[in-house]
Amino acid sequence: MIISPMWRRRLIDYLMAEGQPDKSGVSNYDRMQRELQPSDVILVEGRSRIAEVIKTITKSTWSHAALYIGRLGDLKDAALRRQVAAHYEGDPEEPLLVEAVLGKGTVVTPLRAYRNDHLRICRPHGLNARDRDRVILHAIARLGFDYDVRQILDLGRFLLPYGVIPRRWRSTLFDHQAGEVARTVCSSMLAEAFSTVNYPILPVIRKDERGELKLFRRNLRLTMPRDFDLSPYFAVIKYPLLGEAEGYRVLPWDTEGWICNGARECYPPGTTVLTQSERWQPAEWAEGKMRIWWYDLLFYLPDWLSESRFKLKNIHFDEGDVRHAWRWLNRPLLALLGTQSVTRDEREEDSPG
Repeated sequence: MIISPMWRRRLIDYLMAEGQPDKSGVSNYDRMQRELQPSDVILVEGRSRIAEVIKTITKSTWSHAALYIGRLGDLKDAALRRQVAAHYEGDPEEPLLVEAVLGKGTVVTPLRAYRNDHLRICRPHGLNARDRDRVILHAIARLGFDYDVRQILDLGRFLLPYGVIPRRWRSTLFDHQAGEVARTVCSSMLAEAFSTVNYPILPVIRKDERGELKLFRRNLRLTMPRDFDLSPYFAVIKYPLLGEAEGYRVLPWDTEGWICNGARECYPPGTTVLTQSERWQPAEWAEGKMRIWWYDLLFYLPDWLSESRFKLKNIHFDEGDVRHAWRWLNRPLLALLGTQSVTRDEREEDSPG
């Protein structure tokens, strides 16, 4: 079913809406700017709805990756400077990133756009200057490419532990046909850039017939932001807010004995209950999360279909349909909880009298 441009824009705005930044950051942004070098990969812990989905399905802190290309004046090639300038109209002294963003495609973004986010620098260890320039050249050549939404959906379907549709069926992730593509996603675009100089991220390592180790290229479309963090070939550069760990004895620790579960949840000495629940129950937590996600889908999808000019005929949703659909979609979770009767209505129906 084709989605009209208006509804596509609304959906993208909904997915990209960001939550409030965490004010208790432990990293020094100004120091990070001084630490950065061209070809560094910047990992971002996003705050949008789509970022939460990516972090959930990839089981990682990081939802996004971008390539640092330096300032406009750092680009030695005049043609490259003109190409970047065509996509950026800000301060020429501003540190710049090349990234693929949902709803925008591959764009140039000033580093300060992520000032309030949790970031990590991943530096390709030993990458020489010539290959560094080639990596940056490849990323800049992708400016203007659309964002590949289909690839993100297929990746999510591939990573989920279960699903109605087979994970590889009609998936774009395993289409190895040659040819130039006009769409990309953040991590795949960076993986392509480093592959042009044969720089490894997380290669497949196997033994050949003679028992010698050999590196094989991993499917670039399966690359995720977390892979740069996990890669043994990328050094993680940290920039703590209060200085290096060598001075841990002089860090300004609280001396009154307060305990914090987070930036907004701190307790004075003598507090007996330090958590909102005495015992964390993962199954119940997952049940609540999944209920919210599925209810959002099942309640809002019928409204969207009825308002869309691409209507599906002879489809009607009522409360009972939603309940049955929710239970069917959550059958693995219900099995985990050890019960198939979870709704109050069903318990009342089963009770005598």
